[in-house]
Amino acid sequence: MIDQEMKKAVLEGFEKTYGDKEGVKAYFAPGRVNLIGEHTDYNGGHVFPCALTIGTYGAAKKRDDNKMRFYSMNFTNSKVYETSLDDLTPSDAAGWTNYPKGVVWAFEKRGFKLETGFDMVIYGNIPNGSGLSSSASLEVLTGFILRDLYGFDVTNQDLALIGQYSENNYNGCNCGIMDQFAVAMGKEDNAIFLDTADLSFEYAPIKLDGAKIVIANTNKKHKLTDSQYNARRSSCEKALEELQKVVDIKGLGDLSIEQFEQYKDAIADDDRRIKAKHAVYENQRAIEAVSALKAGDLNRFGELMNASHVSLRDDYDVTGIELDTLAEEAWKIPGVIGSRMTGGGFGGCTVSIVKDEAIDEFKEKVGAAYLKKIGYEATFYIVEIGSGPAVI
Repeated sequence: MIDQEMKKAVLEGFEKTYGDKEGVKAYFAPGRVNLIGEHTDYNGGHVFPCALTIGTYGAAKKRDDNKMRFYSMNFTNSKVYETSLDDLTPSDAAGWTNYPKGVVWAFEKRGFKLETGFDMVIYGNIPNGSGLSSSASLEVLTGFILRDLYGFDVTNQDLALIGQYSENNYNGCNCGIMDQFAVAMGKEDNAIFLDTADLSFEYAPIKLDGAKIVIANTNKKHKLTDSQYNARRSSCEKALEELQKVVDIKGLGDLSIEQFEQYKDAIADDDRRIKAKHAVYENQRAIEAVSALKAGDLNRFGELMNASHVSLRDDYDVTGIELDTLAEEAWKIPGVIGSRMTGGGFGGCTVSIVKDEAIDEFKEKVGAAYLKKIGYEATFYIVEIGSGPAVI
């Protein structure tokens, strides 16, 4: 559902910033939340994300020279960042604009060269640092804008791959495909059951009769490129190399739980072994969770969400006191069907499925416990499942 006030604001922001409104177009790309299947996407496993109705709004127009100008309405005292198509190297000075610059760079790597530059304004309503994929949303938004402005022959799935490539190789975060894929391929009222090994997927309707998806934001900022995210991926890659000496697999997601238990001693290091265990077990949880949802067993889905968080806490070690407090306090509320961290970890958000009649109690009790333990407030959002990028 497009927020018309946000659309109006971003168009007005473009006119105010650049003194131009003729031929300016408005665009939207969603954020995403992953319901289950965490840190499986770079291990060839399954994920189950959905696009949200919150996201990133953009207004853009082609120029007749090679300049690119970017402006964000989300930062106070923000200034127009100006660069050119001749200078596509990342830099600290470029700040957030390294994301759209990286997408332009990735398009050129694919042979799609921009003949002229463009002006762009963005305005997002995804909380910064929340783990709801503001970076992937901005990447897909930029790719969608470039496709529309320059007529590039790329699919939405291509936009996801281009966004991932730019984040991996331009911005230095070795993320998997899930975030960009969920943003680019989102479908209203559906989550995406994606096999990251071959990008085969199916849409699964989300029917939460009498319940809602509630996001709880720790308000602890995280930056995956500065965190231990890349270290976790490296551990899994090393474990895979060791396993491949004794079993024919392409990714950890190829293993059943029984196979992992059979071959796990091939992993020499205890820490690597437990990290690989999470990847294998979490993949199987995601598969079972989608089957439970299809069968209408929401309670089992919730149990698997809870088990996912425990594994991310105890085995993968990516939660931290903030996320653990939100999840563990949520589990105490009778109307909470399931609750877990979502995203890369080290801050960000939890995702919970909460019965309608328990939402107020959930926010009140979890919020109070979090404030008492952590010292600052969490923020709660009731979210809806939305569609992918669009001209608006």
